[in-house]
Amino acid sequence: MEIIEIVKKSGNARTGFLKTNHGSVDTPVFMPVGTQGTIKAATHKDLKEIGVQMILSNAYHLYLRPGDGLIKELGGIHKFSSWDRAILTDSGGYQIFSLGVLRKIKEEGVEFQSHIDGSKHFLTPEKVIEIQSNIASDIWMCLDECVPYPSSYEYTEKSVELTKKWAQRSKKAKKNGKGALFGIIQGGFYKDLRIRSAKDLIEMEFDGYAIGGLSVGEPKSLMWDMVDAIIDMLPPNKPRYLMGLGFPEDIIEGVKRGIDMFDCIIPTRVARNGGLFTWEGKINIKNAKYQKDTRPVDENCGCYTCRTYSRAYLRHLIVSHELTSFYLNTLHNIYFYNELLKKIREAIKNDTFEKFYEEFKSRWKGGELSD
Repeated sequence: MEIIEIVKKSGNARTGFLKTNHGSVDTPVFMPVGTQGTIKAATHKDLKEIGVQMILSNAYHLYLRPGDGLIKELGGIHKFSSWDRAILTDSGGYQIFSLGVLRKIKEEGVEFQSHIDGSKHFLTPEKVIEIQSNIASDIWMCLDECVPYPSSYEYTEKSVELTKKWAQRSKKAKKNGKGALFGIIQGGFYKDLRIRSAKDLIEMEFDGYAIGGLSVGEPKSLMWDMVDAIIDMLPPNKPRYLMGLGFPEDIIEGVKRGIDMFDCIIPTRVARNGGLFTWEGKINIKNAKYQKDTRPVDENCGCYTCRTYSRAYLRHLIVSHELTSFYLNTLHNIYFYNELLKKIREAIKNDTFEKFYEEFKSRWKGGELSD
């Protein structure tokens, strides 16, 4: 099944749209992370006004709470959460890895303890497909094993084989449900294993291909080496999803290589800690220098926060521990990311992406800017 249509390329960068059960999604797309079926500190009304077309939720978290069976009983995740646009659900493989839960990886699946109450659970590839079918999201992910960095070649090779077997079982299990199914390419930080994993999944003919197991503490240069090793192998008529990326400079680098889909907690988590993105970099609104600053966060931004409030007021809110700070900061950062992707898509359509890329890089002071 082909769920992406590419309408224009500029170099390797490409723009088009994803076809989902809940509407068309312009690509490249950034998906805000709504792990529990909601974007932290923002409402769905806000997201729609900003122009967000697709969000990410997590099968692992929704399985534990409130339960995928309850979500199914209440009509699926779209009806349950009152979000009528596209939703992608991650399988939970990364969360089991990253949350520090006690886990045992077996060929049948993964045994783990809930990070909520310590209860024991066992997820198989088939169970993860069943969970996502109950949730009724638009795009489903196969269960995979995300290996830590660094990991030995021997361990990573075994993980690639396990991920391959789990992907085969996931595809076989997907008999019902209308969601598209993506395979997740693993292989740690060994090019030959990345290539092997990509070949394995391409032969299975998934609806799309995700690149997983990156941004786990490795140097950025090594991460891009892994992407570069396999990006040209991926079918041009299938969506390409770089999981867990990240800062604006990561997104623009990914687009340049031909990536279509991104997600990350960065814009929302950073917002709750006082980090606000501008077209030159990220500022820390807690900084005392903003105490009397009457300017908006970014004078070139059209979001509600920038149209209404000064840096001085936003600083006052966060240092006073006012919850409104989370809301206003989150709106701004999601708006910024949405505008960045809109500008990227426009540049590709106008065949000026390379110029846009160079101009962005020349003025961007970094996603870790601390002023």
